[in-house]
Amino acid sequence: MMHARIPVESREPIVTFGLFRLVLTVAALAGVLIFSVPHTAALAIYIAAAGIPWAVALYVLAQRGTSLALSPWVAVGDVALLAGAELISPSTYAAVRFLALFLVAAHAQFQGEERGLAIAALTCVVLVPIGLLEPHGFAGDLMGFYEALFVMSALAAGVFVGRLRTGESAGRLRQRELSRRAIDAENEMRRRLAETIHDGPVQELVSLDMMLSAIRGSLVNNQMDRALHSLGEAQEIAERNIRSLRDEIVGLGPYAFEELTFQSAVQQCAPVWQRRFGLGISLDMSDIDMSSEVCGALFGIAQEAVSNAARHGRAKSVTVTLVPNGPGEVVMRVVDDGQGFQGTAPLGSHEIGHIGLASMRERAELIGGDLRIHSGADGTEVRVTVPLEGGPPRRVRASRAA
Repeated sequence: MMHARIPVESREPIVTFGLFRLVLTVAALAGVLIFSVPHTAALAIYIAAAGIPWAVALYVLAQRGTSLALSPWVAVGDVALLAGAELISPSTYAAVRFLALFLVAAHAQFQGEERGLAIAALTCVVLVPIGLLEPHGFAGDLMGFYEALFVMSALAAGVFVGRLRTGESAGRLRQRELSRRAIDAENEMRRRLAETIHDGPVQELVSLDMMLSAIRGSLVNNQMDRALHSLGEAQEIAERNIRSLRDEIVGLGPYAFEELTFQSAVQQCAPVWQRRFGLGISLDMSDIDMSSEVCGALFGIAQEAVSNAARHGRAKSVTVTLVPNGPGEVVMRVVDDGQGFQGTAPLGSHEIGHIGLASMRERAELIGGDLRIHSGADGTEVRVTVPLEGGPPRRVRASRAA
């Protein structure tokens, strides 16, 4: 089954195509009259009565943004007009072939690879028999050569231009989806931070304010024991909220502070992951200089991998490693002892619930990395290989935390 037409975001190219079609049709009529083409009268009447109204109608539709201007049936109409011109005057053979190649390429640009190929095939099926049957000044092998070259050129134009259009549209749609996910993730983070601050520190700070007021009253009334007891509770509240806010800041990873590297972010976040997910976290990371972009992407992948291991894999322990991998490369691995993906493709683009895994893949691609996920009954390994700028990474020390 042929895929649907690729969406066109701007009306300008459609209008331009309509204008070019109209200009070429008028130029064809002028050329017939000026250069005395055989069957001048019949051909001129045909172009004026059929070609120009057709081109004007499509140009008007394009300006109004009507979807009919991009219908595949427009290509059928264009081919029919070219066939009619060649039937009326076989001497237009070369001009019809030139126009046909332009129209095939233009329609493929709007319709995509599969429809572009179909339009090219239709053009060849309609025009080639007409060229072979009509009398020309050349015939035999030369005619066969011309037609074979035309067929190959038309099919190549339909496939190549259509493929360019398909690839461009796929990339644009993927960028749009990535932007949407980034916006959704940012909104979710804002919502979570707002809820965390409102339900935690804000409420406790209200309690702390009331407690400090009570302490002031106790001091005024010379109730020292009660004031000291309340001060102890107030200090506990302050320490608890400092710890909570620090966990939230560390959870943001290298984005929180410019001087925070991937290694330090993971080291500070490991206790948070342990408390939040009930995991045993082991770290083995080399001191490798990496850009903030690489640090942020690797931290996001590691954070997502640890979260997946706890929430979906039901893992008990996770190991995060960062080591050099030859000159100019670094490898980050997150290995857990969970139950794996149980037969599903971890990076399948159509798997329900794998948006987090898709974001991991996109993070890796943004830094030119290669993401591999191996999953089995004994656990899952997330492995990211990233090229580094500025020569080979330097391994200074390794750290391990449990």
